[in-house]
Amino acid sequence: MLKVLIAPVTPFKQNCSLVWCEETMEGTAIDPGGDFDMLKAAIDENGLKITKVLLTHGHVDHASAAGTMAQHYGVAIEGPHKDDLFLIEGLPASGAKYGFPAYQPFVPDRWLSGGEQVTLGNNTFDVVHCPGHTPGHVVFVHKPSKIAFVGDVLFRGSVGRTDLPRGNHEQLIHSIRKGLWPLGEDIQFVPGHGQMSTFGWERKTNSFVADLLFDEDE
Repeated sequence: MLKVLIAPVTPFKQNCSLVWCEETMEGTAIDPGGDFDMLKAAIDENGLKITKVLLTHGHVDHASAAGTMAQHYGVAIEGPHKDDLFLIEGLPASGAKYGFPAYQPFVPDRWLSGGEQVTLGNNTFDVVHCPGHTPGHVVFVHKPSKIAFVGDVLFRGSVGRTDLPRGNHEQLIHSIRKGLWPLGEDIQFVPGHGQMSTFGWERKTNSFVADLLFDEDE
C-alpha cells in the first residue's frame, strides 16, 4: 500500500509529497523545493528509507532542495523530462532571487519521458509527459491507489501558469485533456499548491478545462 504525507514548503507553500511503500518503508520526496530540515524531520519521524528523489518540473519552489536531499541520502534524482534542463541549471540564480537557502546544485540522474515508469518499493508509477507550464513537466500516477502527483499542471479550479519562460497555454490544455483525463475521473490528484481534487470534478467544474468548453470530437 502507498502512503502519502503532504508537506507544504517554501514561502510559495508548494506541496512536497513524502510518499512511501508501507510494506518496505522505501520512500521518496516528490518536489522537495525547500525547507530541507523540516522534510528530514518528517522523514525521520515516519521511519522512512529514502531511495530516490522525484521531480515533476524544474521551478525553484519544486526542485531547489532536490540536490541537497539526494546528496544527504545518497540517492538518485529522477525526473523531470530533459526539456527542463534550462530551469534546473538556473536554480542557483532563481533561489538567490527569491531568498532561498544555497542548496546543492544538481543535474537529474535520470530524465523521464512519457510512457516510462518509476518504482518505489513494491509500487510502480506511470510517467505522463505534460508540457505547457514548463516544457519538461511530468506527472506521476499510481494507478492502484488512484492518485496522481501533478505538480503545477492542474489545480482545484485552475491550471498552471503559462506566462513563465517557455510556457504554452494551448499545450498545457492539450496535456490535461489528452494526457490526464483518459486516466479516469476517479483519479485524485495532489497539485503543486492548494487542495487536492479529482480529475472527474475538474472535468465538470474547472473553468479552464471542463468538458463543456470543448467540442466532443476535439
